[in-house]
Amino acid sequence: MDAIVKKLSVEAPRPTREEAEQAVRTLLLWAGDDPEREGLLDTPARVAKAYEELFSGYGADIEDVLGRTFEEVGGYDDMVLVRDISFFSHCEHHMLPVMGKAHVAYLPKGRVLGLSKIARIVDVFAKRLQTQENMTAQIAQAIDETLLPRGVAVFLEAEHMCMAMRGIQKTGSTTLTTTFTGAFKDNAAEQARFMSMVRSR
Repeated sequence: MDAIVKKLSVEAPRPTREEAEQAVRTLLLWAGDDPEREGLLDTPARVAKAYEELFSGYGADIEDVLGRTFEEVGGYDDMVLVRDISFFSHCEHHMLPVMGKAHVAYLPKGRVLGLSKIARIVDVFAKRLQTQENMTAQIAQAIDETLLPRGVAVFLEAEHMCMAMRGIQKTGSTTLTTTFTGAFKDNAAEQARFMSMVRSR
């Protein structure tokens, strides 16, 4: 699985802020509007600033994000599940929004993660240009390599605006992806238990 890009590494120098803003002006012109009209004067700067936030996952280091683990778990070795983690991403094919929820579980082996770390790792990978399949694998691999648990389970469900806003234009359709490692991959009963816990309300 070559799913993880720990930090963005590009041989060409990164464009300047001014170059990014000029690219937005070019797109506004290409779309048929006038970037010099009042309502669009500050749009290039706003878009550049928004992109810094929307794609901040490229600057994150996975080891820093997951970082510290805890060994004082009182012998606990059953499933740890954080479900309904909302995320917003962008598809790498059309750069349109992807909105959904992630459900992430692992079977600890002596160590556990802080619960907020699981939500943070979802955000790191969501804030990159993505395919849902790759994002699912990245989350599982990051936890697997950092924590070395007995197994990891990841289930993503999301709506893709590249299907809803353009092309086939089917709103409300949801894409589901799963990845299992270790004991989850080898044991159908553990997979079923994970899915049952995700779906229980």
